[in-house]
Amino acid sequence: MNRIVLSAFMIFGLLSASYGQTKKELEDQRKKTLEEISYVDNLLKETAREKKESLSELKIIGKKLNLRESMVKSLQDEISLLGSRIELNNLAVDMMEGDLKVLKQDYEKAILSSFRSSKGNNEIAYILSAKDFNQGYKRVKYLQQVTRFRRQESEVIQELKSEIEVSRKKMEEDLIRVSELKAREEQQKYLLQGEQNRQQKIVKSLSSKETQLQRELEEKKRIARRIESEINRIIDEERKKSVKTDITPEMKLISDNFNENKGRLPWPVESGVITSHFGAQKHAVLKYVTEDNSDIEITSSGETTVRSVFKGEVARVFSIRGANMAVIIRHGKYLTVYQNIVGVRVKQGDKVETKQEIGKVFNDSENGNKAILKFYVFEERLKLDPELWISKKN
Repeated sequence: MNRIVLSAFMIFGLLSASYGQTKKELEDQRKKTLEEISYVDNLLKETAREKKESLSELKIIGKKLNLRESMVKSLQDEISLLGSRIELNNLAVDMMEGDLKVLKQDYEKAILSSFRSSKGNNEIAYILSAKDFNQGYKRVKYLQQVTRFRRQESEVIQELKSEIEVSRKKMEEDLIRVSELKAREEQQKYLLQGEQNRQQKIVKSLSSKETQLQRELEEKKRIARRIESEINRIIDEERKKSVKTDITPEMKLISDNFNENKGRLPWPVESGVITSHFGAQKHAVLKYVTEDNSDIEITSSGETTVRSVFKGEVARVFSIRGANMAVIIRHGKYLTVYQNIVGVRVKQGDKVETKQEIGKVFNDSENGNKAILKFYVFEERLKLDPELWISKKN
């Protein structure tokens, strides 16, 4: 088969396989995003019943905006992929049509030449007119080769026609798919605009409560300082002990395993959305204010169980004024902290397993039954980003 034909087939085949895999990935991502949007919607419905705007509602809407933008980006990525496939399909069709034209011309010439040479001198006469048996045999073989060549050329032409038809049909399907995706993209953009308007309305409303927000920010800092103080106390106490006793092989093993599971640890709650991130974050309302978060906040609704993300030993259970209880679990040289808990089910010194219940998240009935868990990860005194440690899929 002509090399141009083979190249066209290869372009079509490779592109189809690549698009098929990427399309599935994009569809899976969109499915998961829609599930998260649905969960966030339920959280917002609970808040709406309270008929008052709050910083937690603003954070939830911020999360929803991020998810909606992810949906739009996913749709745009698939449209772009389809555009590339349509473009390359066009190239393949042009190459195949050019080659088909050449093949047809060659085939017509061969048929015409054969007709002229056999005019008044049919094939039997051509064979019988041979000087001897050997020449006659060669003429028979020659005629067979000519017949075989014509059949092969005819088959190539038919195959090429079929591939062109398949490619054209695929392009038509792709164009329909692009049209559908663009309609969905416009719908998502419309919903995004509505959510952005709602976000701006809440920001405007909360801006008038700047003093209250400043107090909440200071309270958040106070809680973070208290937790870090407890972490430092634990480390100092254990350092004093380690002068007499080295770290046990078991604790070292737990530490190594914890580190090996980075990015794969289960969430500390079964379901929820991350509404506040680690590190320097611009305040949702207060201009020129940047928060330096030691933790992440995971927002759920209703009764929510808190569970250990890894096996370890409970190092401290303590209360924080105005912020319920906190539990610190040691995993070798790593520590995880779970704060805003009620009904604590463990005590200092208890051994815990992965996903073992340690309490419930405080359910705020005045804030749409929100259950907001503050989750920290430390390597001794070093604060780590918890999102890098827990699984991407809740």
